[in-house]
Amino acid sequence: MAVLRERDALREANKRLEHLVAELNQAVHGKRSEKLSEDERQLAFEDLEAAVAEVETQQDEQAPPQASPRRAVRRNRGNLPKDLPRIEKLIEPDSLDCPCGCGEMHRIGADRTERLDIIPAQIRVIVTVRPKYACRACAEGVTQAPAPAHLIEGAIAHVLVSKFSDHLPLYRQSQILARSGIDLHRSTLADWVGTAAFHLGPVVDRLTEHLKGSGKLFMDETTAPVLDPGRGRTKTGYLWALARDDRGWGGDDPPGVVFTYAPGRAGQNAEQILQGFDGILQLDGYTGYNRLTRPSRKGGAPVTVAHCWAHARRKLKELFDRDGSENAAEGLRRIAELYRIEGEIRGMGPGQRLSARQARTAPLVASFGEWLQNQRCRISSKSRLGEKLTYIHRQWDGLQTFLRDGRVEIDSNAVENLIRPIALTRKNALFAGHDEGGRTWGRIASLIATAKINGVEPFAYLKATLEAIAAGHPASRIDELLPWNYMPSS
Repeated sequence: MAVLRERDALREANKRLEHLVAELNQAVHGKRSEKLSEDERQLAFEDLEAAVAEVETQQDEQAPPQASPRRAVRRNRGNLPKDLPRIEKLIEPDSLDCPCGCGEMHRIGADRTERLDIIPAQIRVIVTVRPKYACRACAEGVTQAPAPAHLIEGAIAHVLVSKFSDHLPLYRQSQILARSGIDLHRSTLADWVGTAAFHLGPVVDRLTEHLKGSGKLFMDETTAPVLDPGRGRTKTGYLWALARDDRGWGGDDPPGVVFTYAPGRAGQNAEQILQGFDGILQLDGYTGYNRLTRPSRKGGAPVTVAHCWAHARRKLKELFDRDGSENAAEGLRRIAELYRIEGEIRGMGPGQRLSARQARTAPLVASFGEWLQNQRCRISSKSRLGEKLTYIHRQWDGLQTFLRDGRVEIDSNAVENLIRPIALTRKNALFAGHDEGGRTWGRIASLIATAKINGVEPFAYLKATLEAIAAGHPASRIDELLPWNYMPSS
């Protein structure tokens, strides 16, 4: 059975690789009407090449031990100038005793390899020296420490943080490195991103499992424009954010977020992402989430929805800013009272928050509901104010969920704050180069954002995690690689 599973996995990887190669050829050799600008080609290439590298890494990992040696590296690791500082790492064997019992072996040579390492604001070359030792008394006693794994962890971590946290596309990173005399083509950097995306995939999957085991989560979605090479233009994909943040009531679980790419905004994408989650979901008023509350929901019981008072406030604020509506101003004043109480109880335990809300907030919410109904009876539903009030009315049940559970926040601002860096990457890169680029974008952004909200420096975390994976970190201890478990070395 294991052999059959490996066969099916390799077939699926080959099928995906063939599809990616076909799209890469389309981007290069497409019709004139589908030709892209230079910047657009660079973005398309870097995401397609990263995806190809990820599939090839998957094939290497799943190939049986007796298979032919792994593919040779097709692209350069960079031209390493002689004037870069070099740090030598001497890797000695565990023992210099000759296995034949002849005594201690002596050094007869060494293998020397160089690999690029990048730390913020400094570029250097890591030189690895592995001495060879032989026995003077016999021909059998030659020993040498095994070569370390060749994931160039520091450089890869730097590229990932630069692209997905500092919002620098790979071709621009290549240009920046060239100014320091480092010849690293965009395709080489794309290779690194794809390799890292594959190896970090299980960590993101485990992060997702942790989040979906919670009793309350936030969810939101944001656009992720994606280049469609076959048509020479962009299409609209989405990154769906699933987040946990219990700091408002002192919860024990660490905060985290996972971004999942989907080619559209249909509610079935949220349903798929949330398979296995049963609890309270805090979100905005997008109707695509309605299917999650139905008995027919796939992947779990109907969720309890908590809607967002910030969105309700935003509707009234838009109207007030536009024409100074006194009715909108009254609604804003009423909502401000709710937020004043929330500010006073933030950080208290869920029991204290619930008691305060039932005693102080519930009467204000009931009064707001009466005001809302009175206004809707007096104002045409087709007017601008009528449309805003109808929006609030439709969310009314969910807007009261926070009165029944002290763990629930008054709004979904926590997840909105987490998706803002996505907007910055989108602004600088304009779009992802491919659907596969959108998936890689979500995967790496998940780890970077989760590290940040846990007070962990993302470069240090990614470098240490890649080093651990390269050293053969066991899958049974994958929780140790989650961002909130990272402990910086002294």
